[in-house]
Amino acid sequence: MKYMFASDIHGSAFYCKMALEEYRKSGAGRLILLGDILYHGPRNELPRDYDPKQVFAMLNEYKDEIYAVRGNCDSEVDQMVLNFPMMADYGLFFLNGKTIYATHGHVYHEDALPPMMPGDVLIHGHTHLPVARAMGDCYLLNPGSVSLPKGGNPNSYGMLDGNIFTIYDFDGNKVNEITL
Repeated sequence: MKYMFASDIHGSAFYCKMALEEYRKSGAGRLILLGDILYHGPRNELPRDYDPKQVFAMLNEYKDEIYAVRGNCDSEVDQMVLNFPMMADYGLFFLNGKTIYATHGHVYHEDALPPMMPGDVLIHGHTHLPVARAMGDCYLLNPGSVSLPKGGNPNSYGMLDGNIFTIYDFDGNKVNEITL
């Protein structure tokens, strides 16, 4: 099965709509959101078409297809309007033969690893930087940011298809790719 990973929507209706269009076109079976869904955060500029009400309405249409984890900008108030659970700090998935530890990245990240075994995958957002690389005998993935990319990177999302993780921009270009 194919899975789409998106992080750091930060309330942008414009980029949320684009991400959902890519999700529909991709044929992915699940959309996994890695936190910072509705609020832009005090350190960030307002993202394009900032409209958290529109974002939660769009996402709620996919409530049965979304797995989500909490980001540092997400709160219990956000959970009150989202019709899918999103308050867990992490989720463990066994996808395509791999154990995937999905989190936002503000608690667990490359410098503060969760319990991992050889071949495991840590995927997180938070840094707004796309990453797909081996980290010793494990893997570190970050789909980048849907709405507020950093470091001169494009707005991006990730797709896990079998054992291939690819980061795409919204023009369909590959930003990075790795075989797990």
